[in-house]
Amino acid sequence: MRRLGICTFVCTLSLWLGVAAEPSEPGRARVDFNREVRPILSENCFACHGPDKGKRKGELRLDTKEGAFADGGLIKAGKPAESELIARIETADPEEVMPPRKSGKALTKGQVETLRRWVAEGAEWKGHWAYLTPEAGGVPGGSTPEGFVRNDIDRFVCAKQAERGLKSSGEADRATLIRRLSFDLRGLPPRPEEVDAFGGDKGEDAYLKLVDRLLGSTQYGERMAVMWLDLVRYADTTGYHGDNHRDIALYRDYVIEAFNKNMAFDRFTTEQLAGDLLPGATDAQRVASGYHHLLMTTREGGAQAKEYLAKYAADRVRNASTVWMGATLGCAECHDHKFDPYTTKDFYRFAAFFADIQETAVGAQEQVKLPTAAQSKKAGGLDGEIGRLQAILETTSPALAKAQEDWEKAPGSASPEWVVLTPEGAKSEGGATLTVRGDGSVSATGKSAERDRYTITLKNGMKRLTALRLEVMPDGSLPGRGPGRAGNGNFVLNEFEVEADGKRLGWTNVTATYSQAGYAVSGAGDGDAGTGWAVQGETGRPNAAVFEAKVTAGPGLLTVKLIFNYGDQHTIGRLRISGTEAAGPVRVGALPDEVVKTLGTDARTDEQKKILAAYYRSIAPALEPARTKLAELKKARADLDAGMATTIVSRTGPARMVRILPRGNWLDETGALVTPSAPGFLTRSSAEVKDRAPTRLDLARWVASRENPLTARVFVNRIWKLAFGQGIVSTADDFGSQGTLPTHPELLDWLAIRFMESGWDVKALVRLIVTSGAYRQSSQASADLREKDPFNLWLARQGRFRVDAEVVRDNALAVSGLLVDQVGGAPARPYQPAGYWSHLNFPTREYEPDHGAGLYRRGIYTYWCRTFLHPSLLAFDAPTREECTVQRTRSNTPLQALVLLNDPIYVEAARALAERVMREEGDGARRVRWLYRDVLSRNPRAEEEKLVGGLFEKHLAEYRGDRASALELLKNGERAVPGDLDGAELAAWTSVARVILNLHETITRN
Repeated sequence: MRRLGICTFVCTLSLWLGVAAEPSEPGRARVDFNREVRPILSENCFACHGPDKGKRKGELRLDTKEGAFADGGLIKAGKPAESELIARIETADPEEVMPPRKSGKALTKGQVETLRRWVAEGAEWKGHWAYLTPEAGGVPGGSTPEGFVRNDIDRFVCAKQAERGLKSSGEADRATLIRRLSFDLRGLPPRPEEVDAFGGDKGEDAYLKLVDRLLGSTQYGERMAVMWLDLVRYADTTGYHGDNHRDIALYRDYVIEAFNKNMAFDRFTTEQLAGDLLPGATDAQRVASGYHHLLMTTREGGAQAKEYLAKYAADRVRNASTVWMGATLGCAECHDHKFDPYTTKDFYRFAAFFADIQETAVGAQEQVKLPTAAQSKKAGGLDGEIGRLQAILETTSPALAKAQEDWEKAPGSASPEWVVLTPEGAKSEGGATLTVRGDGSVSATGKSAERDRYTITLKNGMKRLTALRLEVMPDGSLPGRGPGRAGNGNFVLNEFEVEADGKRLGWTNVTATYSQAGYAVSGAGDGDAGTGWAVQGETGRPNAAVFEAKVTAGPGLLTVKLIFNYGDQHTIGRLRISGTEAAGPVRVGALPDEVVKTLGTDARTDEQKKILAAYYRSIAPALEPARTKLAELKKARADLDAGMATTIVSRTGPARMVRILPRGNWLDETGALVTPSAPGFLTRSSAEVKDRAPTRLDLARWVASRENPLTARVFVNRIWKLAFGQGIVSTADDFGSQGTLPTHPELLDWLAIRFMESGWDVKALVRLIVTSGAYRQSSQASADLREKDPFNLWLARQGRFRVDAEVVRDNALAVSGLLVDQVGGAPARPYQPAGYWSHLNFPTREYEPDHGAGLYRRGIYTYWCRTFLHPSLLAFDAPTREECTVQRTRSNTPLQALVLLNDPIYVEAARALAERVMREEGDGARRVRWLYRDVLSRNPRAEEEKLVGGLFEKHLAEYRGDRASALELLKNGERAVPGDLDGAELAAWTSVARVILNLHETITRN
């Protein structure tokens, strides 16, 4: 037979299906191409002879049937002795052997034998299993263990076990079942009364009722959302550079509600990928579309917008393809995929679906307020009242016209009399020296911190103070002859607070600045000290700026606080404060220039008349009640707006051009322009869209359709992993050639088809899996079973594994009684080590923990800072969510034990648990049993009871001899130390509770 060239040989598998195959050995199963042959080719051949045309040798492929059948001569089906394939993998000649020595790969004897048998049996070719439409095969028959089969899942499991001579470990006891279900379906341990009730229910449907009750709990949605938030890389910060905060919690709450309401998974998919494109999109659907903004973004000033738009596009491709398809499409960003049929063009055509999303390439993304139904109703009422009052203020009348005519004869009479209030004292928290001058002004010299607060105490002799005036005064001793202390005379005043006799009268969010270009005020009147801030002084000249705020106070001492938050030295250099008793409208300084000019004109234009009338209505005494009420309503409206949750939603707009970036280089514009499309080898959906470019809505409908062979399989596999600890496909993020093969492929397809036919019913899928006999098995395994199936691939027992990081914490809070069961809302900030955020910059910031309920909420609500993830969650392998996380690591380190012993929340939980046992049980032995029942859902063994009892006595003796140490332990956390319990005894039981919360069994789902 003619020898073929190396390249031709490696990439050509000519399969002559018409040639009779040599018979297999009696009783020996035929070689399965996808399970046994394809992995050998993928591992050893695809790198040079696979999908990546840039690396392909000899223009020949081994990854497709067309490529493998392109030439003849390599294989004679049924005749391995005459096949060049077998000759080349068996030869000892280093120049002829395949794969080449320089590749660093070599076939094992077993792999050579597998290929020989495959050729001998006819060299049958199959496409990659995951890219084929799921097939609805029949449910296996045959005998099954008595009492094991609870539904059809178990028949698939039993068939695989029978092939390997395995048998089930039997059903777990009732306490184990409810504990397992409770952790799996709601992420919380069962309460002792729940364990007792389930154990005492002898009805045949007791287990099914338990499953349905847990599926109906609000905690179910929180449990499922943890999985989903990992996938979509949800976080409360942006990730890049300064890792700044953003409001996105409404998306998290949407996910929780979707799972609790059992939203169909195809709708769940559509609303996230294209909720904003749905006709008449609801607020919830717009919130769901915020999925596209969960990626990391940057605010770094020097960042290149074009570069980051390319990063964002690539991130969206990686995430969407992994989340819904278990596809490594992201590998094709720079070159065609080396192992799967994804091309670089596929990558950029997929990215083109997202090109319509409007976003800020460098900078903060737009936050949108989304009111609740109650807030919307209240806003409508306020807006109506505000509009009515504004109409009154904008409408003239004969009486008002007469009053205006009288006023025009003596316009200055409306000006209040301002009296300088003498400072009694002045100090700076930033270290500056404040000096009171003879004219009543205060000047600042010396040191000035980046953040500062001036506190000025003033003597008020007025019977009824109605307003304060702040003059920011220029001075020749200040830089630039300005009023501020920066090098250019600038200042930035942020807040203005007023107190009388220790009672805060109000504050105003000023945001007032001076620069050499002049004065500027924005955000004035946002606080509760009233409105009316104004600026006086010619633009570009360092005249005094005058600010005024309404207050109401009697005689006595006033305290005025000026707060500066931005920039070193950006404080006021000289200022003066005056007050007035004017009963009527307060007006700052002289009349506006345009009013003065109009008053001096006899023949006024219509526009001038409007100006004069509008100004008079702003000060007319007759309209003061309407103005006051309008100010109150506007403040109420502003307060309502401030209380509305904000989030980021997707906004569609003109699509950006998308071109293939050679080698992923965003600077290279030589690549071809592309239009949106799903990977060509998977779909024909792009051809179904006529006369327009496909949209994200088209993508969403294809992703969750029967046409896509991946989505249902991928999601089913994730739910299986939740129930057993690992998926039917263990590489849940890769269903491609380099991923693992499904252990139960027929079961996976059966579940996928059933899931789609159910209307993508998630709860029905979860219920089906957790009611199976396979799920209900004991996790105990014999030595023989561990030897035959060490990784539990064939499910002859249940899995045993540590619960997720959030559940470790939730469990401690739940058993202690501290857990606050509040669904949704703003992120929670539990205790965190001081200084942990000290390296965060732009801006620098300090972590402020919550107080009260916020400390004890579930881990899913913990503030997720990507750069500095909460250290307790990090210790238990929670991901930073910089990228999609399909499978969390499960480590077992000494640090985890230290966290459970010393993190303030666990110490506080231990104390709360100790308080409960002391109040609810009377003596030591019963208390030990109570603790085991509460925390572990079982009674202690005799040796455990003795050991824990001895531990209590040891600590009790120590703390009675050292009351100070007992108090130090009990003071951990915000929870008040009870005064009615003996401190030493409480400390001793706290120490016992700390040990029990630290047990491996406590944080293990079995």
